[in-house]
Amino acid sequence: MTEFSKPKELLFDLHVKYIQSLDTKRDDLEYWLTEHLRLSGVYWGLTALDLLNNLTVLEKEDIVKYVVSCQHDNGGFGGHLRHDPHILYTLYAVQILLIEDALDSVNVEKIVEYVSSLQDRVTGAFSGDEWGEIDTRFSYSALSCLSLLKRLDAIDVPKAIEFIISCKNFDGGFGSTPGAESHAGQIFCCVAALAIVNSLHLVNADLLGWWLCERQLKSGGLNGRPEKLEDVCYSWWVLSSLSILGRLHWIDKEKLIDFVLAAQDPETGGIADRPGDMVDVFHTLFGIAGLSIVGYSGLKPIDPVYCLPKHVVQRIGLAERYHV
Repeated sequence: MTEFSKPKELLFDLHVKYIQSLDTKRDDLEYWLTEHLRLSGVYWGLTALDLLNNLTVLEKEDIVKYVVSCQHDNGGFGGHLRHDPHILYTLYAVQILLIEDALDSVNVEKIVEYVSSLQDRVTGAFSGDEWGEIDTRFSYSALSCLSLLKRLDAIDVPKAIEFIISCKNFDGGFGSTPGAESHAGQIFCCVAALAIVNSLHLVNADLLGWWLCERQLKSGGLNGRPEKLEDVCYSWWVLSSLSILGRLHWIDKEKLIDFVLAAQDPETGGIADRPGDMVDVFHTLFGIAGLSIVGYSGLKPIDPVYCLPKHVVQRIGLAERYHV
């Protein structure tokens, strides 16, 4: 793709068609190799469609029926039919059902029991599933899920905060576990989780904001940590964190917009990790979400804490939970 052929505007209609086409490629090997990401893909695609003002192109009844079929007896959700339950997929399921306004289709109390059972009441950390892996992604997933269900009372919130703060580093960022390297994805998880429980005062907004804005490279794209390549998905992880911290104006928005637009496929639709690469639904959502955060015309606004369209968060009665 030459400099002259790179898209200069968001290809709304093509992205809708691309997302619609994803479940029709059942003869492709890739379709079956990514079976474990099926529920994730529904969340990524559905959220993108809502931001694009085209939620109804996918059948609500089919989506809800599929999500319900992924719930286990213990309340958790697997990534696809007959896949083990995990906290990440459980959050995706709740987000999908809230977008479709169909939370009454599942046993909410069982979800609460499942999520709360994954907290270590000594350290405050959350494991992803019964096998015990610890990660700040899981802390965010738990706090976000229970907040959306209005059941934060089911866990030890002070202990959860204590664990997240133990993962903070000298540069103001956060890692996956105590002592782990700062990473933009983990920073989003920790900053958004702290926002949910009204604890942003524990974040050094200027120090972390500086680290985050340094993620922008000459191309306009953002990377996840120093010395790495730019990637469209960090348009979400970095911008959402800067937005929560009130430091969104610290990056060059126009250069970032140009980078994301250049990563679109002008023939099939969809957005890749960087210009010239193959598109996928993960980067399609997070490219669109990043554009939404910076106010790109024609997109619905997204909530930087919950990664849901703002109208969904407002509908369920959750005020904006971030302030510094």
